[in-house]
Amino acid sequence: MTSTFYRTVWRWHFYAGLLVLPLVILLSLSGALFLFKPQVERWEERAFHDLPTQNAAPPSAQVAAALAAFPGARLTSYRLPERKGDAAMLHLALPDGAMTDAFVSPQGSLLGTLRPDSRIIAIDRNIHGQLLLGRRGSWIVELAASWAIVLIVTGLYLWWPRRQGLAGTLWPRLTAKGRVFWRDLHAVTGFWVSGLALVLLLTGLPWADAWGSAFLAIRQEMGWMQGTPDWTIGGHPVVLKAPRHAEHDHAAMMAGMDMAGMDMPGMPMTAMPMEGEAMLNTMVANARNAHLAFPALVVPPGMPSGEGGSGKAAQGWSVRSDAQNRPLRVTLHYDAHGTLTSREDITNRHPIDRVVAYGVAWHEGQLFGWINQLIGLATALMLITLAISGGVMWWRRRPQGQLGAPRPATNPARMTGVAPWALMILLLLWLPLFTLSLAVLLPFDRWLLPRLPTLSGWLGASRAISSSEPASGRP
Repeated sequence: MTSTFYRTVWRWHFYAGLLVLPLVILLSLSGALFLFKPQVERWEERAFHDLPTQNAAPPSAQVAAALAAFPGARLTSYRLPERKGDAAMLHLALPDGAMTDAFVSPQGSLLGTLRPDSRIIAIDRNIHGQLLLGRRGSWIVELAASWAIVLIVTGLYLWWPRRQGLAGTLWPRLTAKGRVFWRDLHAVTGFWVSGLALVLLLTGLPWADAWGSAFLAIRQEMGWMQGTPDWTIGGHPVVLKAPRHAEHDHAAMMAGMDMAGMDMPGMPMTAMPMEGEAMLNTMVANARNAHLAFPALVVPPGMPSGEGGSGKAAQGWSVRSDAQNRPLRVTLHYDAHGTLTSREDITNRHPIDRVVAYGVAWHEGQLFGWINQLIGLATALMLITLAISGGVMWWRRRPQGQLGAPRPATNPARMTGVAPWALMILLLLWLPLFTLSLAVLLPFDRWLLPRLPTLSGWLGASRAISSSEPASGRP
């Protein structure tokens, strides 16, 4: 490749880094914390562990104690204790629309509550997926992820050895000083983390708002669906297109709750009817006997059957695992009389859902347990190192009073060969927000920026470099 093409790639690598490196640090930190969700939540619930187990009350008595403390509340799920001596966690819908997690001792005493949206991992998830900005934040994260993919691809091209030894290519020259040290640290770290980072970015796309919504729409149109995906899109539960009006599902939810002897959602409920108490005890016993991966939940009729409120409202009881290791998830459906009607697990899913399930489990650090967590943590630390070293390189080489972007070539570079074009077309088709942003940035860089001398000078683009001039100051 020519020096002109190298400089063009370097220039766009710089712009990509400028856009995403601050977010890379934030997302790496929040993602590293989320990797340890099981440990964080167990620590958060430490006051509800190691309890005496003698004279244990039935699950219905535990529910009754929680409902008595919150008049008008509704039980949405009963989480079985992870270990002997742990409290049961009851997810309650309060009359004001808020949710709370109530922890009840084995003997049926209410020990305390936690607000689900105020828990450490819930806040961390909101930061990681939406930057605490809702849907707009999800778009920003998705845009950053798209440009991060471009950053990795262009970075690998810049890293590619050009008459250089293994030192500085596969390992950094730690004895070097100044620019060489930071260049080696940046380039070598980028090479080793590139594959892991690409896997993380690609497995996160199904959750993104624009990408995930488009992916879901295409699947529905092509008939590539088998049940409701058990992940969120843009921070919200998946909602499939229904052939009938949405009120039909609402009516089914009402009817389902009435079938099991439960009160209607809009009516206060201070205690479970006798039929509901017996059925709850039976369902909890069924959940224990099924040996489901933690967290194992018992869900009453009328509640959505998937994680985070996804899926249609079930007309009967369901017992399910919401394990972060998604391939271990199982859902058992029962009718109003307690008879098992169906079982759902990864083998019942569409092949696309199976692939995504393994990808999500890897992304969340739970596919291989603590080994997966450590690999994810190492990936996050390397990404932070990459961002910091890139920032230091930029700061040291930028001219005084300028941003310091690499100067453009006099004659724009032309891509030759099938591979570069195929890669560019793939990126444009695969990353819709990247394509939209590029449609804005390319005309700005090519036609508008030369007409803005002050801004052009600050960016360092006021004087183009000829294609015959060597690309000095390479990253």
